[in-house]
Amino acid sequence: MNIQFNDLIADAPSSPGVYRMYGADGDLLYVGKAKNLANRLHQYTDISKLELHKQVMRSLVTKVEWEITPTESDAFVLEEKLIKTEKPKYNIMLTDGKMYPMLALTNHKYPRLLKFRGKISQRRDIYGPYPSVSALNETIKMIQKVCQLRTCTDTFMNNRSRPCLLYQIGRCAAPCTRSVPHYSENVKLARRILTGDSEPIIAELSKQMKQLSDSMDYENALIIRDKIAALTKTSSRGLRRNTLYTEENNDIKNWNNVVNEMEKWINKKINYVGVFDNSHLFGTNPVGAMITFGHNGFIKSGYRHFKLHDRTRAGNDIAMMQEFISRAIENNPELDLIIVDGGRAQWNIAHKTAPNISVIGVTKGKVRNGDEHFIMPDGAEYKTMAKDSQLFLLLRRVRDEAHRFVITYHRTRRAKSMTGSCLDDIEGIGPTRKKLLLNHFGSVRSIMDADINTLVHVPGLGKTAAEKIYNYFHK
Repeated sequence: MNIQFNDLIADAPSSPGVYRMYGADGDLLYVGKAKNLANRLHQYTDISKLELHKQVMRSLVTKVEWEITPTESDAFVLEEKLIKTEKPKYNIMLTDGKMYPMLALTNHKYPRLLKFRGKISQRRDIYGPYPSVSALNETIKMIQKVCQLRTCTDTFMNNRSRPCLLYQIGRCAAPCTRSVPHYSENVKLARRILTGDSEPIIAELSKQMKQLSDSMDYENALIIRDKIAALTKTSSRGLRRNTLYTEENNDIKNWNNVVNEMEKWINKKINYVGVFDNSHLFGTNPVGAMITFGHNGFIKSGYRHFKLHDRTRAGNDIAMMQEFISRAIENNPELDLIIVDGGRAQWNIAHKTAPNISVIGVTKGKVRNGDEHFIMPDGAEYKTMAKDSQLFLLLRRVRDEAHRFVITYHRTRRAKSMTGSCLDDIEGIGPTRKKLLLNHFGSVRSIMDADINTLVHVPGLGKTAAEKIYNYFHK
């Protein structure tokens, strides 16, 4: 039996994902998740080491399938969805909908942010599930900072005579004791964030912050900066609605077979593929990324981030792509296929930069998911691929993985740059002292207005540093 089972899992990839085990009649016996599918499935080869109910289940398995996910957290979420919808016989947990925490916005004049575990029908607007309580708490904290929605119960709210501490620290608009006409707009903003529409919001806030800084309103600029930082930190971890996991990301049944199909499609042997994308915000923090894959799925060891070296290229997607591909092929001579996210211009620059490597372009069409077509290695356009074919899903999947990878990096770089201020220009004021000053005074404006005696008495700063700061702002 062990030999037979080993044959079933021989091609399992070393990637995070979800696996299904089927019986002889095709009935679904069990669904599980794994950080490393190959390692996890090999744990089933020795029946004696399994729990009793899994021993029985393993003895009935005749077929094993798996689906790769971008991260282990995605595997958690997908596993829950499959257990709820497909009800495998030997899964004894998660069937009551109470395992993972979720977030709700209640139906009220002033909706409340609420975390809960339970049936979806119990609440109105549901977001989640979240892979951990800490991930959910981070999301709530971010929504409080950016949107100032209440988290207290209706009873608590109705019996308040003055605002609570959350209002004092800027995390609640205090609808319990005051009229908040813009509360409904804040709720709409929260819904946009929770459904993943954070990028345009960050762009809008960045413009506001620059305008405030230009007008020397540093107090409010700092408030906006903190909102952007909170948004960036949480959105980079991924916010999910109750759709749980997009189907286009988990429909690839057998990665190796689909890559074989791709080889026939382009008439070329494929071993190591690089997929490129880049990102910037109005030319700031320009970065690029390459993700890699082969016959067994994504090759995480080949993933690369790129900071733009030639700053004259910043904001020019084509010029940026040229630099990133040039650096990638210099350090990854084993690449035998390049895929770029973009149209004819992106394909042209990739082909020019790497003339000895085949290039495929994935164009977005009118909508990002569903209207894509492709530019072939010979430059011809290919628009007739079936949208539900495994090859189409794979090409879109790797394009989206590259986009996810570069966006996450861009958000991280942008968040770091947001911590900068004019304090960075003062000699001897490093990250530790800058943090100490901001924690003590609350804003750069207050530091600018402080006299020398106040600065000298800041614990841990020192007289020399205090004098440098005072002289920088006043001389």
